[in-house]
Amino acid sequence: MQVIADTQLKKSLKKYFGFNSFKGDQEEIIQSVLDGRDTFVIMPTGGGKSLCYQLPALLMEGTAVVVSPLIALMKNQVDSIRSFGTTDGIAHFLNSSLSKSESERVRADITSGVTKLLFVAPESLNKEENIEFFKSVNISFVAIDEAHCISEWGHDFRPDYRKLRPMIEAIGKVPVIALTATATPKVQQDIQKNLGMVDANVFKSSFNRPNLYYEVRPKSKDVVRDMIKFIKGQHSKSGIIYCLSRKKVEEVAETLNVNGIKALPYHAGLDASTRARHQDEFLMDDASVIVATIAFGMGIDKPDVRFVIHHDIPKSLEGYYQETGRAGRDGGEGQCIAFYNYDDIIKLEKFMQGKPISEQEIGKQLLQEVVAFSEASVCRRKFLLHYFGETFDDSGCKDECDNCRYPKKKEEAKEEMTMLLETIVAIKEKFKMKHVVNILLGISGNTITSYKHDTLEQFGAGADRNQKYWESMVRQALISGFLSKDIENYGLLKMTKAGQAFIKKPVSFLMTLDHDFDADPNEEESSSSAPMKGGGSGFDDVLLTMLKELRKEMSREEGLPPFVIFQDPSLEDMALRYPITLDELKDITGVGVGKAKRFGEPFIELIKDYVEENEIEREQDLVVRTVAKKSSNKVHIIQSIDRKLDLEDIAEAKGMEIDELLTEIEHIMASGTKINLNYYIDKIIDEDKQEEVYEYFREAKSDSIKDALKELGENDYSEEEVRLMRIKFISEFGH
Repeated sequence: MQVIADTQLKKSLKKYFGFNSFKGDQEEIIQSVLDGRDTFVIMPTGGGKSLCYQLPALLMEGTAVVVSPLIALMKNQVDSIRSFGTTDGIAHFLNSSLSKSESERVRADITSGVTKLLFVAPESLNKEENIEFFKSVNISFVAIDEAHCISEWGHDFRPDYRKLRPMIEAIGKVPVIALTATATPKVQQDIQKNLGMVDANVFKSSFNRPNLYYEVRPKSKDVVRDMIKFIKGQHSKSGIIYCLSRKKVEEVAETLNVNGIKALPYHAGLDASTRARHQDEFLMDDASVIVATIAFGMGIDKPDVRFVIHHDIPKSLEGYYQETGRAGRDGGEGQCIAFYNYDDIIKLEKFMQGKPISEQEIGKQLLQEVVAFSEASVCRRKFLLHYFGETFDDSGCKDECDNCRYPKKKEEAKEEMTMLLETIVAIKEKFKMKHVVNILLGISGNTITSYKHDTLEQFGAGADRNQKYWESMVRQALISGFLSKDIENYGLLKMTKAGQAFIKKPVSFLMTLDHDFDADPNEEESSSSAPMKGGGSGFDDVLLTMLKELRKEMSREEGLPPFVIFQDPSLEDMALRYPITLDELKDITGVGVGKAKRFGEPFIELIKDYVEENEIEREQDLVVRTVAKKSSNKVHIIQSIDRKLDLEDIAEAKGMEIDELLTEIEHIMASGTKINLNYYIDKIIDEDKQEEVYEYFREAKSDSIKDALKELGENDYSEEEVRLMRIKFISEFGH
């Protein structure tokens, strides 16, 4: 125990760190450590956790051992502390990166009393030789940084962290301070229990970071382009992009660089010297963006990070909070943009297969919280703080999240929720989401008919809604606790007691409608236009109206449906990017060379006049340059069609269903490549039927397959036949 007066503490704070006053609970925490009490600190990133063990270590006799999970973070901390002292020996790290002679120098400095802080990885602390050495010297206390790594419910669980208590006891009776920036009540309890410090002094600061703006955006196929547009608007400010895989980190970093943004990759697959070099370049502002893996985590303490982008959604809200917390650590602005697509959640769930059931159960629950946060319409700050056990009045958000700034539409969906739950009961809880959604939409298939689910009263009962609506309804039922997923039988939907109670006595259920779910199902985009869909609005509404009028005039002159000339997503992209030359028009989504030459001139003339009249500053430099790479599927499909192979053979060679192959062909066609399937179509569809479908598309207002089948007769034509004829029609008239 070491008693130091308040005035002396403040003098020491000024002497070593240059601050005149403590922040938040720092002074009380430091006094707790000086008093020899076990201390547990839960403080958000940027709140000043490091000072809570650095200052007492400098004031107390002996050496404080700081357990840290990242070599990069240790180096950062050591460099920082050395800048406060008169000798480099004041702080050291001891890990596998040191040579034998370097390790001996560290031990000599500790033995002589020069070293006040020693940073070690938990794996190093576990070594018998190190424990024996620590027994022989004066250890003032043990600090455990990133203590959430102890908990299996934490976002970065490290098994070696769970062995820390026996190691500390082997060293001798020393006080412990555990620190973390993220801990739900469950994680907090787990940490204290594991470290044997249930009676510790606990200091929990507010998790609210009022300077951070939170936003979740739909993740489109153009996500990298969306990121580039955002980053170029930041004018070389520092930022971090998190990706799910090392491969994606490399791809994104490379694409940013070819588009004039200095970006560096950072992940565990790089050698130590490369990581260190990239870290230093980022810290020194030689690179404006670091692209890193979510799994690896980053030990970069840079105060002026102005944006954090999640290219892939993290595995837990703790991870999300920790990673976004790297923005605005100096109290300045920090924008946190996450790109969300439920497909990413499915990928993360698949990664869990093969792991112990208990681990899958934990991972599944953490992911459901991420889904709930991403799809929530409530204040994101309120949602986050509630997750960490803190109440928050959303009026205090002050529009610093997208849901408060742009409230999402909701509608009453009590009947639809009841319909969904009754369908799952009717099929005895033995099927996955896709099967349930197909029943509600009235879509027949081999599985549906073999189980006679097309005879259920629910079959087609939800056809007035589209697929995305019902998929969202299933997810919101999962989030609301009405349904659960069977882990052992991956993806099967099961009723919960709450779901059963809802069926017995339905109550109001407000369905959050994202933009994707708000469309009239009879006007939904066809599969051929799916790849062209952009990442949200932002286009010029006035220009878009003018472009649609021009398209209507041209369709009358050419005797073609409007969608053959340009589809809506192409016009929207024109109204966003203002192309004024044929070369620029060819870069527009879904416009190939042929289409640009055939239909483009009047459109670029209209846009050019509009830009000049309204003095619009265009963003031509936002046309994203892509890194040269070949799509093996695309190349194989085009070559196989050129060789006139049957589609069944092409699909089998790539392990695809015919439906998937047609979607790929539609994507290829939508990107501007002409496809000639006459050799195949002539074999399977007779001439009269071909002509009838052709006549339909000549007069059609849209290229919707659903509308075509309704008009032509679902008993006379299959969906596959109509899709094939649509490919033929658009390829011949639209390219």
